Amino acid sequence: MRKSLLIFIFFSGCSLGVIAQETRPLISGDFQGISAAEMFRRMESATGYRFYFDVQHASQITVNTTANAEPLDRVLTKALQATGLKFSIDREHHVFITSRYQVITTLAAGYYKENRGNIMVIDEEAVPDFTAETKKPETKVSEKVVVIGEKKVRNKPHAIISGYVKSEKSGEPVINASVFIEKLQRGTVTDQYGHYLLTVPTGEHIFSIQSLGMQDQKLKVIIYSDGRMDVELKDAVATLKEVVVSAQKVANVTRVQMGLEKLNIATIKKVPALFGEADVIKAVLTLPGVKSVGEASAGFNVRGGSTDQNLILLNDGTIYNPSHFFGMFSAFNPEIIKDIELYKSSIPVKFGGRLSSVLNITTREGNKKEFTGLAGVGVITSRFNIEGPLVKNRTSFIFGARTTYANWLLKLLPDPYDRSKASFSDLNLGISHHINDQNDIYASGYYSTDQFNLASDTTYAYSNRSANLKWKHSFGNKLTGYFTTGFDQYEYHVTSKKNKINAYRLAFDVTQFNLKADFTHTLNARHTLDYGLNAVYYKLNPGSFTPVGTGSLVKDDIVSREQALESALYLGDRYNISQQLSVNAGIRYAIFNYLGPQDVNLYAAGVPKTETSITGTKHYNGGVIQTYQAPEYRLSVRYAFNNTFSVKAGYNSSRQYIHMLSNTTSIAPTDIWKLSDPNIKPQQGDQVSLGFYKNLKSNTIELSAEFYYKRLKNYLDYKPGATLVLNHHIETDVIQAAGKAYGAELMLKKPGGKLNGWISYTYSRILLKMDDPTISELINGGKYYPANYDKPHDVTLVGNYKVNHRLSFSANVTYSTGRPITLPIGRYYYAGSERVLYSDRNAYRIPDYFRADVAMNIEGNHKVKQKTHNSWTIGLYNITGRKNPYSVYFVSQNGFVRGYKLSIFGSILPFINYNIRF
Repeated sequence: MRKSLLIFIFFSGCSLGVIAQETRPLISGDFQGISAAEMFRRMESATGYRFYFDVQHASQITVNTTANAEPLDRVLTKALQATGLKFSIDREHHVFITSRYQVITTLAAGYYKENRGNIMVIDEEAVPDFTAETKKPETKVSEKVVVIGEKKVRNKPHAIISGYVKSEKSGEPVINASVFIEKLQRGTVTDQYGHYLLTVPTGEHIFSIQSLGMQDQKLKVIIYSDGRMDVELKDAVATLKEVVVSAQKVANVTRVQMGLEKLNIATIKKVPALFGEADVIKAVLTLPGVKSVGEASAGFNVRGGSTDQNLILLNDGTIYNPSHFFGMFSAFNPEIIKDIELYKSSIPVKFGGRLSSVLNITTREGNKKEFTGLAGVGVITSRFNIEGPLVKNRTSFIFGARTTYANWLLKLLPDPYDRSKASFSDLNLGISHHINDQNDIYASGYYSTDQFNLASDTTYAYSNRSANLKWKHSFGNKLTGYFTTGFDQYEYHVTSKKNKINAYRLAFDVTQFNLKADFTHTLNARHTLDYGLNAVYYKLNPGSFTPVGTGSLVKDDIVSREQALESALYLGDRYNISQQLSVNAGIRYAIFNYLGPQDVNLYAAGVPKTETSITGTKHYNGGVIQTYQAPEYRLSVRYAFNNTFSVKAGYNSSRQYIHMLSNTTSIAPTDIWKLSDPNIKPQQGDQVSLGFYKNLKSNTIELSAEFYYKRLKNYLDYKPGATLVLNHHIETDVIQAAGKAYGAELMLKKPGGKLNGWISYTYSRILLKMDDPTISELINGGKYYPANYDKPHDVTLVGNYKVNHRLSFSANVTYSTGRPITLPIGRYYYAGSERVLYSDRNAYRIPDYFRADVAMNIEGNHKVKQKTHNSWTIGLYNITGRKNPYSVYFVSQNGFVRGYKLSIFGSILPFINYNIRF
């Protein structure tokens, strides 16, 4: 026997309503020539009864009746007898208006099986199946009805429903799952904890819960007041037919946030990568507006921003160097990654401290029901992951480790580089504990290390460390708080021991301690507030050069340590003005305190800062030396013309108080970070953006176009021949320039089906200018010049074709303009010697970049009870064998200046990867 809703609909040929045995309110009035919808509204206002009806349908029906102190049910019978509408009234004073079927408002005895708190689960076995003939071949509605709230609470128009969406198999939260009510065209998505919160009208609704890779679930829900509803989704067995997940696939149109890109690990694994290992950073580089300066380069550039202008977060911890093995691998283990979010504009108000973007990476919590694991073997790397419950359904852990054995590959290089050595490893550990319905604890730790030498006795090493503890507390359905504390550290050292007399160690490190309190507060159906505070305490060692061993004659050279406190308060409001118009607005007030003890150089006013313009040094024993403070504004507006087309606009202002000093265009192990101080001001950025979003063919194809303009101030650039390492007056070698960045980003995406993927085109410019001779010497005569990573054109194609459940093919094709370079254009004699004349800064470009990769993915069988599941990834990197130049450099040889092009990968690179899950 079929189970159905609390309110059962059945076919009836009569138009009389079901009359409850109680006195109905008396109605008086003239209802001649008005719509049925208007009559229902008047009756609702006069009686206090709640009417449920199809507004659009009832507005098209005209009624003609009058009433003089007549019972409500009698007036409805007269008014509706010629309209085809039917009505029913229940004991809770709800009036249900239907067209085809009539509502039964009484239940069979023994219908209520269990009642727990304010969530009531109804057993419908005892109820006859009145609707068997109306079944449709669609996602089956759940066999149980969920009742939320208490019946005693009456006349409450809206209720706040919250809860968690989790995997039935593992108990892990399902992020970005859609919780949607199609009839209302209202919904939301779950956050990184699988939590959702939705304000809906009280009454009866059908909730649709959907997530890619999971079976859809529909729940019949009756809502009386605020309450909680948790949902578990089953894993889906993928089919080769097109699957339309309507609520999720309109998210790009309906969400207010613009400049937001989301990738899950399944999508990341479809992008062919070097040596066959899924790579988070390389997947991000396929997105519009995201670029790199070349192959094997660490870091990325977003909308004209430098690599240090990206805030990279792993479980709320800051990662300063996101690369392994000369930039060939990202520092993130792909097997434990759950989700990544890249914010390119309209950055959420809770984030700050960087100008260009926020890359927020979240790892999985671990299986809460059973132990599982994975082992993978590649050409030069291996990885191992294990996860499972410490306390079943309550406490889980996940542990991941990677390492490399790349020395065999380096031995294939020509002499003397065949004597090079390189290795890396990283460890991840996460523990989550569910205390009760109001409290959860999350702990995470991360450690990575790299070490290499290039055919010499000099060893380079660097590492990232991060540890965080988070407490999530629900103060009720309307207010949730997140309290986080932790520390992050990045350090490197360069060591040479071959010559004992000159043995040395060059070192740098930056450590930060974090404290955050973030709150999400739902005021009502239209307003949701985000507010909180956070603080970061920096301790920075700008550089030390010390002897190694007792026989070393190297003299100590240590740059004074620095420390600072960056703190901020923020408030944001997500305001749904109407179904079409929504606004996200926020303000963040940041304060940066540069702290002593410290010696600060003083310079003559009105002239550039040089060693000769130093007038003295002021010593600070402690306390606050310099304070920078300013508000940062965030605004995004969305207007939806319909469910498939919307326009968005945004404004974003931000400030950056910590800067990376580098002589390279990419992140390098020997980069130095510098805090703002009295002589180096914070960088500032303001961005305006406009976007158009359109979905086609039942939301199976997504089109988007975004345009932006960014203004930069105090952008950190360098003087010719700048010395950055062990510089005690670094402000004399840097330039704080003005800049502008602008561009357009176009994207065509097909998320599902046998053939899926996306193609993106980006036009982007970043131009800098130094035209104030009182601050620094002019660059290019004070005219605009392109930054080192300015690459105007970029086209990327990512495609995947699934032949069957076990075999699929992937391809990645990318083209971009060559980056700028300064070339020698002539020779001249000065003081008796020949010298080289260089062009204006970045006046030329290296050749354009092109690369195509392909991969074949072979899955083992999909037997459910099999203890292990294996897969293979086989592919070719750079299938055209193109020698893409990474850089162009010049060497003086026998009185001549000769130019050379350096290519990282100048031939086809095959790769193979094997994974086994257990």
